[in-house]
Amino acid sequence: MPRDEWIDPTPTPIEQAEPLADESGLRPRSLDEFVGQRELKERLSVILEAARARGQAADHLLFGGPPGLGKTTLAGIVANELGAHLHVTSGPAIERAGDLASILTKLEAGDVLFIDEIHRLPRPVEEVLYPAMEDLQIDVMLGKGPAARSIRFDLEPFTLVGATTRTGLITGPLRDRFGFAFRLEFYAAEDLESIVKRAATVLGLSITQQGASEIARRSRGTPRIANRLLRRVRDFAEVRSDGVLDQESAADGLHLFGIDERGLDKVDRSLLENLCLHFKGGPVGLSTLAISIAEPTETVEDVIEPFLIQQGLLMRTPRGRVALGAAWQHLGLEVPSDPPVVVDLASGEETLFG
Repeated sequence: MPRDEWIDPTPTPIEQAEPLADESGLRPRSLDEFVGQRELKERLSVILEAARARGQAADHLLFGGPPGLGKTTLAGIVANELGAHLHVTSGPAIERAGDLASILTKLEAGDVLFIDEIHRLPRPVEEVLYPAMEDLQIDVMLGKGPAARSIRFDLEPFTLVGATTRTGLITGPLRDRFGFAFRLEFYAAEDLESIVKRAATVLGLSITQQGASEIARRSRGTPRIANRLLRRVRDFAEVRSDGVLDQESAADGLHLFGIDERGLDKVDRSLLENLCLHFKGGPVGLSTLAISIAEPTETVEDVIEPFLIQQGLLMRTPRGRVALGAAWQHLGLEVPSDPPVVVDLASGEETLFG
């Protein structure tokens, strides 16, 4: 039988979903598809619409906030909304000023350059970026010693989008050269439900409202975590259930993968258990606490602690980390009768954690 007679050219629903069933496929491509961060979306839409109307590159943009909230996605949206090419790099990848010069001179008019973890740019590289952002020019030194000379290159108008998880580490001169800076906040459960349902549609999954709500509730306010948990629940439902992601299969799947009712994973619980059991609730220093769970201090401070503090389980004090009453209760432990004493930063007075 000839080959073209037995091949069905119409893709099945599963075949249609497969090209999108990865991280890039789950990313929204326009501001209309982007869920949450309403204040940011409103301001950003004005900036992008004005740039399109003038036929110019948009102003430079800086997005800050914890990992997984959509900074990289927003960079792609900016480029897509402007109809421009997106060039992606990161601060640690640009080691020398010449590396940055090579990237900038290849940009065409209106292109978008995205630099992730921009706070990690080396200082000499950062100083080359200043005139590029302000005057669309860069100076490159050729040679060394008495024979060294500087050559100035003119650049095409471009939009720089910077992303950082450590806004406080960005120097003042660099921060001031961005026309718009915004910090992304953790997402509400309702927004995460919409994100989970959209991702399920992209992946070709059948999910109920209760299933989406169960996943969203345990996603720590972070879309990246919500999408990751959705994949794991999908695996569980396909292997242990009928493939439909309802509340029961979502809860059972999340329990199997170590995600409890409040969204805490094994590392989170290990930190709280060490703090409550080994250090009697604290206060205990950051480095000591990090060593006790075999994690770098940066991971504890930037990844683990923010959610625990947000949930009212942990407190940072001048003396160290302190477990709050909710932490003991969540672990099924009796709240101590003599809670640790902490210092109120506003009044300077010592108080019980309550």
